[in-house]
Amino acid sequence: MVDPVTPYVTDNAFRGELTGGANEPTFSGALSFMRRRFTRDLTGVDAVIWGVPFDCATSNRPGARFGPQAIRRASAIFDGDPQYPSGLDPFEKLAVIDWGDCAINHARHDLVPQHIESDARSILSSGAHCITLGGDHFITLPLLRAHVAKHGPLALVQFDAHQDTWHDDGIALSHGNFVLRAVKEGLIDIPRSIQIGIRTVAPETCGITIIDGYAAHEMGVKGMVDAIKRRVGSGPAYLTVDIDVLDPAYAPGTGTPVAGGLSSAQLLMTLAGIASLDWRGMDVVEVAPAYDHADITAIAASTVVQHYLQGWAAKQNKT
Repeated sequence: MVDPVTPYVTDNAFRGELTGGANEPTFSGALSFMRRRFTRDLTGVDAVIWGVPFDCATSNRPGARFGPQAIRRASAIFDGDPQYPSGLDPFEKLAVIDWGDCAINHARHDLVPQHIESDARSILSSGAHCITLGGDHFITLPLLRAHVAKHGPLALVQFDAHQDTWHDDGIALSHGNFVLRAVKEGLIDIPRSIQIGIRTVAPETCGITIIDGYAAHEMGVKGMVDAIKRRVGSGPAYLTVDIDVLDPAYAPGTGTPVAGGLSSAQLLMTLAGIASLDWRGMDVVEVAPAYDHADITAIAASTVVQHYLQGWAAKQNKT
């Protein structure tokens, strides 16, 4: 409880500690993710949240380069409170920072994958967990390269309206083929990988199990949780959430919206149900705030990361 006589301390993003929650007005202060300290000092850091503001691989509406800004802004509402549904302060035991954004040279698209992978490798080499705010879905390919270099092939758990397995020449940047390219590069443990919420048809499944949009609604949250756990098992996994897995009613601010998707509650409850899996990293992508209304999409995306952090914090409390 805040002492009503003591002034609020603002700008926790610059003045706060690595651990512990902040408590400042939601509408003011420096907007790091959940008021975490802005720093690139990885000493003693458990997890890094950073942005990759790249959207030049989109095939429809651009604008996801502004996604990290919007997600950070929306996350301020979580500041200083016990987090729902766990009731935990995830920063009581976890030292989490906001690393800022990857430096993208938009005049040299050919260098973008190298920049993303190099920065991600630097973060991971410190032993910190890497949580990425996108950006379009192409960024997951260099992120997977960096994670697999450290952990070996990973199960991919992908919430998405699209399979992202479209053919290309292996050179072009596209948010519609990162899965196909990751499979060809041996980054994904195919027998343990799964896609949830798919509502389009692509040329290949690549052997990945698919729970399409209609099936997801028929199965419900418990059915999705059980199916994901069976598929992934106890091995290491990477989580990628394309915000267009949500119906446009819950995520209008995205580049390629598709009707018939999950509700935000279904997505968040499913994420809570699979928090016990052996996650090695995650991203949330395709938030395009220019098409958003009242930060609906950004709020959903920030809550995805908040739930991920809660799940990780709950594991720490059990050890």
